[in-house]
Amino acid sequence: MLSIQNISKNFGGIKAVNNVSLEIKKGSITGLIGPNGAGKTTLFNIIAGNIPSNSGNILLENENITQCPSHELFDKGLLRTFQIAHEFSKLTVLENLMVVPNSQTGEKLIGAWFNHSKVKSEEIVIRKKALEVIEFLKLDHLTHELAGNLSGGQKKLLELGRTMMVDAKLVLLDEVGAGVNRTLLKDISSTIKRLNKEKGYTFCMIEHDIDFISELCDWVVVMAEGSILTEGNINEIKNNENVIEAYLGKAK
Repeated sequence: MLSIQNISKNFGGIKAVNNVSLEIKKGSITGLIGPNGAGKTTLFNIIAGNIPSNSGNILLENENITQCPSHELFDKGLLRTFQIAHEFSKLTVLENLMVVPNSQTGEKLIGAWFNHSKVKSEEIVIRKKALEVIEFLKLDHLTHELAGNLSGGQKKLLELGRTMMVDAKLVLLDEVGAGVNRTLLKDISSTIKRLNKEKGYTFCMIEHDIDFISELCDWVVVMAEGSILTEGNINEIKNNENVIEAYLGKAK
């Protein structure tokens, strides 16, 4: 699905990501963990087209997407969420979803003026899909609520909903559970599982909550000091002395 090959990124004299290679299998939920400063977010930013790498290649379904800007990756089905949700606070939940699909006729002035019937028909289709997404997320009671009024967990669900408005292939989740109460965390976990099983989504997620990772992830990759330290299933990771040392430091 996604092949990361010898990716490196320097910031001045600091090597934030150092010759990282890993594979994310189609249909999997892969966890990316590591102590603060391990290079996880930098790697996500490179994959998502937010910053360029200094070297290496990234392949999505055998297509080289290295250095592709984020808007092109969006069209290819690679989407990314953020630790702090990026909602349109003055739009409703429904409107937040309806603005997601790209290249709508009404986005251009000429289209809005001279293709009114096409704009209207597109809007009907998009609205129908948005309402289906809201139902899937169990946010029906918040359909017409301003997104800025949602709780942190509800905003994270809305971000997941936005990925459903396009044909997402791979979704990068950046600490989707951060700052979310346990009740909504269960809803987010359930939604990720359903998207994976029912919609065929592939996920790669940065997360610090090991219990959350344990519940969701088929495979876990551990980074430390910009490099891949190890990878394996969650039980192997929990019992790996190098991982424990990376988080807690060497015993004296």
